[in-house]
Amino acid sequence: MKIFQAQFLHPRFWPSWLGLLLMRLSVYLPGRLQVWIGQLLGTVMRPFMGSRNRIARRNLALCFPEMSDSEREALLKKSANTMGMMMIETAMSWWASDSKLLKRVRYEGLEHLEQAKAEGKGVILLTGHFTSMELGGRLIMLKTPAYVMFRHLKNALFNAVMMRARTYHSEGIVLRDDPRGMLRALKKNKVVWYAPDQDFGKRRAVFAKFFGIQAATIVATARMVKMTGARIVPFVPRREADGNYTVTIGKAWEDYPTGDDLVDAQRINDWLEQEIRQSPEQYLWMHRRFKTQPDGKGHLYKNV
Repeated sequence: MKIFQAQFLHPRFWPSWLGLLLMRLSVYLPGRLQVWIGQLLGTVMRPFMGSRNRIARRNLALCFPEMSDSEREALLKKSANTMGMMMIETAMSWWASDSKLLKRVRYEGLEHLEQAKAEGKGVILLTGHFTSMELGGRLIMLKTPAYVMFRHLKNALFNAVMMRARTYHSEGIVLRDDPRGMLRALKKNKVVWYAPDQDFGKRRAVFAKFFGIQAATIVATARMVKMTGARIVPFVPRREADGNYTVTIGKAWEDYPTGDDLVDAQRINDWLEQEIRQSPEQYLWMHRRFKTQPDGKGHLYKNV
């Protein structure tokens, strides 16, 4: 996709151009300085993210009722700091060189991915919306070609930049609203990055528990495996305190799918919950994960 288009010269895109310039420059900073600046950005941005902060606070109250109010507020602050780091990590995923990234990442379980690929039926790299997910996809692609999911952004300039970067670094793009594209890739024995942990409504979803709360969970994951024979390989990218990263890849799931949509959806939610609890501040809490409920829509976020 072309970046230098006449429409992007309009003054309304000037702040976006400035943001992209600062993101581009951040790629050259040392890791620890990136972490410090990311935390500073999170602190500065927090007062301007009113509704998102309220959503995150509500999600934390629902998911961690055992915590005190002060503990959840501390977690919310840490989570907001990781949001600032997301901007720097996104820049790294777009523009950092392979050699620079390889110096800052440690892989655990790469053999599981290679074993699944060797079966020749495609691999679904299952993950969640962790704040380092954009960089996590790039780090995976340093070791294997992969297709990535893409949802168009509202900001046309950022959308063009992201599309160009993902196209350059990945083997291909699968639009979120094009499940047939994902099926085609899997049938070619490709690896596809996939994060299904969002609320897309009741259509083609079941209500599986997530942190003990009913959550509309799409059934597409199990059905794609059933149609293609692809293997599910879970992976999680984590940011370390020193600015480096660990990418953990699990064993391919056995006995999946079972044929029971609810059981299969629950397995995904249980695995994701387990991984989130290890570093809850690195999960993206600012979306309405529990918006759709069996008895209606939105009441868990009333007045939020």
